[in-house]
Amino acid sequence: MKYFKIFSFLLCAGTFPLGLSASTPPTDPGELTPVTAGNKVPAITIQTANAEEVSLSDALQGQKSVLVFYRGGWCPFCTDQLQDLLTNEGDLQALGFHLYGISPDSPASIQEGQEELNLPFTLLSDAAMEASQAFNLAFQVDENTHDQLLSYGIDIEAASGETHRLLPIPAVYLIDEEGTIQFAHYDPDYRQRLSAEKTLEAARQLTD
Repeated sequence: MKYFKIFSFLLCAGTFPLGLSASTPPTDPGELTPVTAGNKVPAITIQTANAEEVSLSDALQGQKSVLVFYRGGWCPFCTDQLQDLLTNEGDLQALGFHLYGISPDSPASIQEGQEELNLPFTLLSDAAMEASQAFNLAFQVDENTHDQLLSYGIDIEAASGETHRLLPIPAVYLIDEEGTIQFAHYDPDYRQRLSAEKTLEAARQLTD
C-alpha cells in the first residue's frame, strides 16, 4: 500500500497525560501539554526500520539530534516537511546534528517510505506510541475521522500494525549530546510545520 497519496482534510485530535496511560484520550489537541526544553529524552523502546528494538534515549545519546515527530508516511504535510529538511541537512550535519524522524508507522511502512522518498536520514517506528505518549503528543483519531481516512484509502491501523488509532501532533525537538531537549516546537494544527530554515536557525542559535 502506498501511504503517500492522500487528500487534505482536518484530523480531530485529543489529549494524553504526560507519560504513559491506559486511558482513552479525549479529542481536543489544544489541551495537550507536550514536553518542553529542559527535559530529558525518556528511555522509551522504539524500533528501527529493520524492526530492531532500541531505547530512544540510547539511540540519541552522544550526539546532537533533530527529532521530528510526524503522523506517518501517508500524510503529505509530513512528507513535505521531511523533504524540506533535506535542503538543510548538510548545514545541520555541519553543526553536528543528526536527523531522526519518528512516527506511528510500522518498520515495514517506514522501509517503504524511505525507498519511495529516498530519505538519507534515520526513520524510527513508534508503532506502540510509547514515545509519543511520553512526550505528551499523542491523540486518538475519532470514529468519524477514522472512517473518513478509510474513505480516502488510508488505513492508519494497517500503517502502524496496531489498533490504538493514536497519532502524534507534529513536533520538532533539538536535543544535545546528553539527551536533554534544548529546543521544542509543536502545533496541534497538523498543517503548521516548522520549516527547514527555522530548524536550522534554532540549531545555529544553540551552537553559538
